[in-house]
Amino acid sequence: MTVLLDQNLAALGAATLAGAAKHRPIEGTVHSWDLSSGVDGPGSRFVTFLSGCPLTCLYCHNPDTWRMRNGKRTSADDVVKEAAKYTGFIAAAGGGATVSGGEPLLQPVFAGELLHRFKHELGLHTALDTSGFLGARATGALLRDVDLVLLDIKSWNRGTYEKVTGRPLQPTLDFARRLADLGKEVHVRFVLVPGLTDDPANIEGVATFAGGLGNVARVDVLPFHRLGEGKWQALGMNFTLHDTPSPTPEQLALAKEIFEAHGLKAV
Repeated sequence: MTVLLDQNLAALGAATLAGAAKHRPIEGTVHSWDLSSGVDGPGSRFVTFLSGCPLTCLYCHNPDTWRMRNGKRTSADDVVKEAAKYTGFIAAAGGGATVSGGEPLLQPVFAGELLHRFKHELGLHTALDTSGFLGARATGALLRDVDLVLLDIKSWNRGTYEKVTGRPLQPTLDFARRLADLGKEVHVRFVLVPGLTDDPANIEGVATFAGGLGNVARVDVLPFHRLGEGKWQALGMNFTLHDTPSPTPEQLALAKEIFEAHGLKAV
């Protein structure tokens, strides 16, 4: 009888622990959240910036998102609750919710939970803003909850890519091809940096690749700027592009022409 009672208590304890684990809030490290329009996907959007990034881009305007320690441990419940305050406004503006960073796929479980709940609980259009370097961490379930991927392809020239990011290009290309196989809508982002990524042959390489995927709805040609330099200085980091100018209107127009020549909408 005692043995049976002990077994029952043990089973009850295991079930209680399993139930607690099942209902334990999923947490991640969040840098911040904000509302944006036309920058982080279509329409007005609730954007969650997760902390941590494996890339160290020379022109990053948010280097304070690189380290997990600069973020705050936050539950998905709290993020979704905050986003829910704006769903009426977002829906009226044809927007949605974007999970960005840092690099959101550094925290794939948390990112996936947010995307799932934004989509299925709040009924919002969802976007994932990523470099693609950690694309292998994106599960099929996570990608099923993504309506749009904002994919940064920072250079076609491998040497330039590694100089800009500190990482190799290939994982991003692999992820891009995977998204194409899934028929997932993609907006490619390309930052035009004079003297670094503006070589027409470099742009041609990105354009040829993106144009051949079949799922790239547009390319955002983003002009380099030095707005984040103050953050670099505040963090005691050397901003090596401090003498680099923003691209001229003519340089931007040429880049867009190259993308458009491959059947891509460039903005």
